[in-house]
Amino acid sequence: MSSVTTFTATGAKSTKKVSLDKAVFGVEVKTHNLIKQAYVAYLANGRENFAVTKTRGEVSGGGKKPWKQKGTGRARFGSSRVPIWRGGGITFGPTGNENYSKKVNIKAKRLAIRQALTLSAQSGKIIIVDEFKGLNGKTKDFASLLKKVGAKRRILVVVCNKPGDALATRNLEDVKVVQAQYLNVFDVINADSIVMCAKANTAVSDWLGGDK
Repeated sequence: MSSVTTFTATGAKSTKKVSLDKAVFGVEVKTHNLIKQAYVAYLANGRENFAVTKTRGEVSGGGKKPWKQKGTGRARFGSSRVPIWRGGGITFGPTGNENYSKKVNIKAKRLAIRQALTLSAQSGKIIIVDEFKGLNGKTKDFASLLKKVGAKRRILVVVCNKPGDALATRNLEDVKVVQAQYLNVFDVINADSIVMCAKANTAVSDWLGGDK
């Protein structure tokens, strides 16, 4: 277990230390292959499939034979909508039914999250706040708290109760709120500061501390 400096709900430094579970924030990271695999899978699984092309049977025109079969000295064609003609159909183009999703098993995914959190802890990105209390859903108050605890740039806020704690962050730029049990490699890697309440830290340890 390693300890990290904590802050009170008002943003002042707390006298107590909060321990980070070594099984979650102190795992060995030999390579970044697993983190990359989980990162790419996250993007692939959220990909929207809008690309659609038309085949020669779907484009307009082409009903009349361009010229007679023989006697012109030119190659024979039965339609002007063939793929090798301009304005013709597309061969082997996307149909909109492609499946780009990638699968990562649960055990590997959780290990990737632990590795990402370990790298964040080693870089000093983890910030613990006793609790998010007294903010009353006001953006100004939450922005002030983030500034006092030293969070900057892209901020990931980890909470236990997202609907209640996320109200004050909706209008803050580059601030994302995620519930502890829904942490993912993409958000952890892209965050410059990770602000967690003490209960969320416990929830993350309970969730990722073992492969249950």
